[in-house]
Amino acid sequence: MIPVHQIMPKALASVLNVAPLTPDKIAFAWRAAVGPAVGRMTTIELKGHTLHVKTKSAAWQREVERSAVVICTKLKPLLGDGVVRGLDVTVA
Repeated sequence: MIPVHQIMPKALASVLNVAPLTPDKIAFAWRAAVGPAVGRMTTIELKGHTLHVKTKSAAWQREVERSAVVICTKLKPLLGDGVVRGLDVTVA
């Protein structure tokens, strides 16, 4: 038996990879990568290959900046290689 937590990320990535790159797809991938708490405290917009992240406070800005490498690593299989090459994090 294979645990669900091992199957779901691969299944999700395969479904998202065939979908067109839309703001909704990017938002879904963002929430999947960062979790519900960070998802509620941020808004995002992809411009070129940079994901512009607006946070609700300086504390959340620091948290996202500190986790940027991990976040980008999690976004890669969901959005495709090279879609997001970096984050620009500011306070809204």
